Amino acid sequence: MNELTTRILRILVLVFAVVLASTIFYHLLFQNYETENAIYYEVRDSSPFEGVYVRNETVQRYTGTGALRYCVDDGAKLGVGSTIAEVYADESQIDLRRRIAQMEEQLTMLNRIENPGTAEHAQPANLSALIRDQYRSMIRLRERGDLASMLAGRQDLSVYMSTYEKITHPETDLQSRIAALEDEISRLNMQKTEPEYTIRADRSAYFISYVDGYEDLLKADNVRQLAPEQIDAVSDDGIRNVDPQAIGKLVDDYSWYIVGKFDNTKLRLSEDNTASVRLESLNRNLRVKVVSLVSTGDITQTQAVLRCDQFTYDTVQHRKERVEIMRDRNTIEGIRVPNSAIRFKVLDEPVLDSEGKVQKDDQGNTVTQQTDTMGVYVLVGESAEFRKLDIIYEDEEFCLSRMDAGTGYVSLYDDIIVKGVMADGGS
Repeated sequence: MNELTTRILRILVLVFAVVLASTIFYHLLFQNYETENAIYYEVRDSSPFEGVYVRNETVQRYTGTGALRYCVDDGAKLGVGSTIAEVYADESQIDLRRRIAQMEEQLTMLNRIENPGTAEHAQPANLSALIRDQYRSMIRLRERGDLASMLAGRQDLSVYMSTYEKITHPETDLQSRIAALEDEISRLNMQKTEPEYTIRADRSAYFISYVDGYEDLLKADNVRQLAPEQIDAVSDDGIRNVDPQAIGKLVDDYSWYIVGKFDNTKLRLSEDNTASVRLESLNRNLRVKVVSLVSTGDITQTQAVLRCDQFTYDTVQHRKERVEIMRDRNTIEGIRVPNSAIRFKVLDEPVLDSEGKVQKDDQGNTVTQQTDTMGVYVLVGESAEFRKLDIIYEDEEFCLSRMDAGTGYVSLYDDIIVKGVMADGGS
């Protein structure tokens, strides 16, 4: 290689380095985008209020000595003689059983992976798709606040990932891990001792593991007689000096009640109407029936008694919290887009006929026309790309774009640019 060629190559390398550095410098200084995640959202006519939960509850007690191990979850249905809790001399036996349960869960997962049918029918490409879909599903569950379902899906995700590792790395040995777990579980089981005594249900009921002191005051039998000032005085933290010997309470009825004051001028609910409510701690709707509506003298403060027949772990974790009541109308679901992010761009769009079909010319080509199209810019890597909107709802602060509108439209979890991009897409 002669000296001239060497010099030219050095110059080209220097020019390339300068261009690369300039590009990085430009992106850092002049393309500092501010983005907002495109999330799932739903709207409906609603009214928020502070709701108090009323149930027919009977406090359960024990001697007050020893370590308690609960054998049922909150909200569980008990039969006559069902075990509520076991009492041990100290915490060691409870910790031992917790460790055994965790190991048994791991063993179940490993046995699923080692199942010959799992490995025989699993392909790396299919497993990759399952891992991706399960991950997205868990993100959606997290966005909705459904942590119980999210935790349930965690084991499936672990199985998919471990199976993928086993198929792509055949040398992975799970049998030794399974044998070690089985030996450890067997060893720990030999250390278990019987409880000093067992607490059992004396009747058929539902169980809640905490006591807040309102059990005698808030009864379903007198829910209609509760005064507004009594409702206002209730706290989710409970009453102080609760009985130290209380281990929980039994709930006699499946139905329970929500009592509170809300603005009924917009919803116009009447007694015996059905509606939906969303609890602050539960990001999904519950069905309720309006049992009673009483005026408090303020047109925006109607005291309501709502009956709910959905009794689960989630619905017994609070005594008072923020509740949103919604009349039974169609919920509008879509992708939330802030109005500040909306831009317009001229695009070549297909021309539709009177039946909504794409028009074709004599050669079979799609007929297009330039259209000023509404959309947003989303951040893809370091570039701003235009995505169309299919508006189904508009508000003063945001709009909803249709879910899964198709290619070229904004999608769930896109990074929408709300600041740093001009009307024409420039920065």
